[in-house]
Amino acid sequence: MSLFLSGCPLWLTAILIVIVPTIAASWGSALVRGRVGLALLEANNEVAGFKFAVVGVIYAVLLAFAVIVVWERYTEAEVAVVHEAGAAATLYRLAAGPEPEAVRVRAALERYLELAIEREWPKMASEKESSEVTAALSSLYTATLDLAASGARPNAVLTEMFTQLGVMTQERHARVHFAVGIMPSVLWAALSLGGVLTVAFTYFFGAKNWRAQILMTSTLALIVFMGLFVIVAIDHPFTGPVHVDSVPLQRVLADVSASSGGAAADESRTQ
Repeated sequence: MSLFLSGCPLWLTAILIVIVPTIAASWGSALVRGRVGLALLEANNEVAGFKFAVVGVIYAVLLAFAVIVVWERYTEAEVAVVHEAGAAATLYRLAAGPEPEAVRVRAALERYLELAIEREWPKMASEKESSEVTAALSSLYTATLDLAASGARPNAVLTEMFTQLGVMTQERHARVHFAVGIMPSVLWAALSLGGVLTVAFTYFFGAKNWRAQILMTSTLALIVFMGLFVIVAIDHPFTGPVHVDSVPLQRVLADVSASSGGAAADESRTQ
């Protein structure tokens, strides 16, 4: 359900999570007020007020904790993409040179970036990874090992190349992991049920001005469900309108493609 809601347009998600539940909460308050009566509800105000303060604080802490956790993990997903792009750019520069093994490393890296952007990003939106990207990463390892075996690079350079390759592998696994979703189902259940119960608790109160009572209930429901809306919007960092895009990798690929084109042009002019 969270994956479906994360993939919907923001306006539709807002209607389903914020607008409709808030309207339902307002109707529920009016219905209880009409059936129970003001006299009985006013008798609950003093006792229910203390209890509602406790309920409200507990749910506010839970909701704030969930928002912070989801936002931190969303930020970590962004950082993983940036680190992967930085490692790819460094690896490309360390593999510069006319040797056939170096050329194969650069070609394998370019192929990896192309597949990651074109194939894996759409798959991550549905909590999947691309087997083609996995194969491209394996090919990149093979090409780098061939370059190491050729003896065309000093050991210090080879060590740094494999370090950057390891960073790429680690950050790629990180973003694939984050694509599955951040919030566990048990926390989703607690947040959803807690939000409904917190709003429903206002039905025990009675105010002489029924319009003011309904307005207060609607305001509380709006705040609660807006918090849930924020969590849903960023729960899957690579899904929906609010998502981590592949711009850092696209920039590296553009630099790689431009460098490859420039090198090919220089070689043709030399010939």
